[in-house]
Amino acid sequence: MTLRAVVKGVGHYLPERVVPNSEFENFLDTSDEWIRSRSGIERRHFAAEGQTTSDLGFEACKAALADAGMDADDIDGIVVATSTPDLTFPSVATMLQNKLGMTRGFGFDVQAVCAGFVYALTNANALILSGQCKTVLVVGAETFSRIMDWEDRATCVLFGDGAGALVLQAEVGNGTSDDRGILSADLNSDGRYKEMLFVDGGVSTNGESGKLRMQGNALFRQAVEKLTSTAHTALDKIGLTDDSVDWIVPHQANIRIIKGTAKKMGVPMDRVIVTVQDHGNTSAASIPLALSVGVAEGRIKTGDLLVTEAIGGGLAWGSVVLRW
Repeated sequence: MTLRAVVKGVGHYLPERVVPNSEFENFLDTSDEWIRSRSGIERRHFAAEGQTTSDLGFEACKAALADAGMDADDIDGIVVATSTPDLTFPSVATMLQNKLGMTRGFGFDVQAVCAGFVYALTNANALILSGQCKTVLVVGAETFSRIMDWEDRATCVLFGDGAGALVLQAEVGNGTSDDRGILSADLNSDGRYKEMLFVDGGVSTNGESGKLRMQGNALFRQAVEKLTSTAHTALDKIGLTDDSVDWIVPHQANIRIIKGTAKKMGVPMDRVIVTVQDHGNTSAASIPLALSVGVAEGRIKTGDLLVTEAIGGGLAWGSVVLRW
């Protein structure tokens, strides 16, 4: 018998403000057609003034707990993936503890930019397998609109705000790939590629939050190869192949990256969950948002084999294979 971290509930939240591509035409030399053709993005959501990352995460957590039929007293730990916390410290996770009324257990943040949710899932899985926790709330939440350079037309049109959450709980499986829950994971990083995606500010540099800077073409060339490789590594660990995959649930950065990775894996696009057109790139929130939408639309079903994969600043990248 083998302990597994099984998904018991999922939920998401998007800010009310919807920003179509056409809105950028008012102050940038760009167009709806230009943005769609290069990214697949049609619209995104921006947080309201005064609305923070923990506010978005709180709504997603409530939805995930409701889906699981649980409340805050059932949670042992909270792991939050974010690169846009409310404050330098304390963590968003402890803020969510307070907002949820959770007075026991613990919470901490993970920072791996767009790969953050994969890292958070892997950490939560380890907490469950080690016996530290029985039930973990895993959250991806971002307010990337706060770190955009609104004069940089190549980047500011790509990102959006949002949050998603999963409830993971320990269950005993048979130790095979037919078990529900997280089956394998693969994490990677390479700091030599920092200049491809970074924010030009920080506490110990200039004391400012800074703005996002990205070398889009260079990052694209790295992304498809690394995402395909990490997905294959995670599948290999449990003796599965691309043919076993029911759904790829990728980080929603760019439709060309999503299509390129699916093609290299030999998985048709009708088995890929795509939300980038509606959400833009929500960084660490994009995978849980896509999972929640996939479930809500009736596509992802109990027993389906999923591969989630993401790449972000660092560079950091990785994948998780799980059976829903």
